[in-house]
Amino acid sequence: MKKKNITFNDIAEYTHFSKTTISRYFNDPDSLTLENQEIIAKALADLDYRENKVARILANGNTEFIGIIIPNLFLHYYAEMLNQILATYETFGYKFLVFVGNGQEETERRYIDELLSYKIEGLIILTHTIPSNELAELNIPIVTIEREDKYVCSVNTDNYMGGYQATSLLANHDCDVIIHINYINSPANPDVPAYGRVQGFLDFCKEHHIKHELILKEMGNTYESIKNHLTDILNVITEKYSGLKKGLFISNDTQANILVNLIIRKYGKLPDDFFLVGFDNSPISQEAVISISTIGQQIDKLAYEAIKLLVEQMAERKKRKPKPLEKPIHKVITPILFRRETTEKY
Repeated sequence: MKKKNITFNDIAEYTHFSKTTISRYFNDPDSLTLENQEIIAKALADLDYRENKVARILANGNTEFIGIIIPNLFLHYYAEMLNQILATYETFGYKFLVFVGNGQEETERRYIDELLSYKIEGLIILTHTIPSNELAELNIPIVTIEREDKYVCSVNTDNYMGGYQATSLLANHDCDVIIHINYINSPANPDVPAYGRVQGFLDFCKEHHIKHELILKEMGNTYESIKNHLTDILNVITEKYSGLKKGLFISNDTQANILVNLIIRKYGKLPDDFFLVGFDNSPISQEAVISISTIGQQIDKLAYEAIKLLVEQMAERKKRKPKPLEKPIHKVITPILFRRETTEKY
């Protein structure tokens, strides 16, 4: 037999409360005594009530949806970040609508319009295309992760410390030259958090008078494109620094993994004059054919703190007299160095 849909009227009859009281339980539970909340909660279990989410959205306007715009899912960092963000449902109860930007500014604007039409309560942005002053004008709680964030709240890694740590590790292995290969959207823009990796690298090398080279490169977001660029870079540094012990600091683990594969294909192993450090501690750093030393961004903590900060803003807006933020909140997460086979030779 078809299961009967339990209505507010059924719950009211079962508990001997009014339908208004039952409605208050769902929309403003704190207005009821704890005893009455417990009576209604027991009735819901006894009646095997299944909430009509659509009806609740229509009643109070709260969709419990958060929008996410992520640059791509090719880089393992973004894939793991999305995985960790989605996992916060168990803690905060919010669902997610996800779009992949792929660096297309107008496409991302259409995505934002689409998300707003679904009445999302907040927005997580990891893409770099739309400036934060434009995002701030959307009049919706926003938290960004690892991108320009002057006008909106954000959660970022301490990229400067990470760059300094990576360079220090390579220096400790007495590398004759340290090379930083960095792929960032705006390499000359200090407002992009990832620029801190560059500055940390440069400062360490200059302070310790270490021979170094910075390679800034837009490599695309496909395997073939990145492989071709890294092949060219490997050929150049191999010839340019022949006979020298080379320390390579790569700006993300996906590219570090591709470069490790290229080196092994070229030499049959990781030669004694190559030391390599990635950045992210995304799963690929441990799964690579030779495990990659890396600067861990604590992706799980970044995701959790970003959603926590967003939920706090969304909760404030639901108050009768919400207090707007006086200025954006910027949280910084400390990176962790992981030593593996690309520096601690196997």
